[in-house]
Amino acid sequence: MSEGVVKGKELIIQRTFKADPKRVWTAWTDPETFKAWWGPRGFTTPVSRIDLRVGGKNLSAMRSPDGKDFWSTGTYKEIVPMSKIVVTDSFADAEGNVVPASNYGMPGNWPLELLITVTFREKDGGTEMELVHEGLPEGMAKESTKAGWNESFDKLDEYLATGKVAMPKTIVIANPGVQELLIRRTFDAPRQLAFKALTDPELIPQWWGPAMYKTTIDKLEARAGGAWRFRQKDDKGNEFAFRGVFHTIRSPELIIQTFEYEPMADHVELQTATLEEKDGRTLYNVKSVYLSVEDRDGELNAGMEAGMNEGFDRLDALLEKMKRG
Repeated sequence: MSEGVVKGKELIIQRTFKADPKRVWTAWTDPETFKAWWGPRGFTTPVSRIDLRVGGKNLSAMRSPDGKDFWSTGTYKEIVPMSKIVVTDSFADAEGNVVPASNYGMPGNWPLELLITVTFREKDGGTEMELVHEGLPEGMAKESTKAGWNESFDKLDEYLATGKVAMPKTIVIANPGVQELLIRRTFDAPRQLAFKALTDPELIPQWWGPAMYKTTIDKLEARAGGAWRFRQKDDKGNEFAFRGVFHTIRSPELIIQTFEYEPMADHVELQTATLEEKDGRTLYNVKSVYLSVEDRDGELNAGMEAGMNEGFDRLDALLEKMKRG
């Protein structure tokens, strides 16, 4: 499996699916099946229209977790049943009119029209699929497109195996060109318990970050103007320190604080976390504002999401223990 190779102005991704070419072909050509898997994790596809013939058009809306629709359209240039699809790719409005990428806040020098070529080949009862996406602008735009395709193909793999795609437990929203990150997670516990786990120095080391690190609380002044500093140590003795200042603490509903990784202290972010209780569960929403889009994307590319998800899974387990008393 290839997660994506950047070659000139081409992005090439190769994947192998444990399904015959007919099923994989259908996933690309049947609107209802296409809606099940297209888009990164947490995104849905409420609209998909496919006129599968040379000269025919498609129109799709990809909806982000915060409800923003990204419309796209294309014209089919070549169709070889069960074997090959060549189609143009453009941003669009809801009527299918081509619009600039800047209409959606996309950074970079995007052309109005790109080209997608998808090929399918049977191998050992499965399907080898290759996607070539031509014309992408260099830099972060190409990297984010690669990540989006790979998350879509992960969903396609899941759909082909199970007939459905599960929503992720944690939703991460990184809208293009915006220097902020939105995080949403639901915890199966009252918010009073969740707030305590987020602010109690005895509890934080039990869930903060991946289990491979030991977390030590050097300082935690949970009040407006108070400071915090945490250290993490791996099994080789390497230490990593984080710090910040609380701007607002309002139990059990609001935490506003800064966040800094000490070796990169000039890349501070401002985090606003809200906790809302519904039916005994806590809806946890975090908005992180960065100094630049590059800072945000650099944090994501460094693997922040995986570490955060492991920490949240550990927090789930801790909250279950706290509920039992």
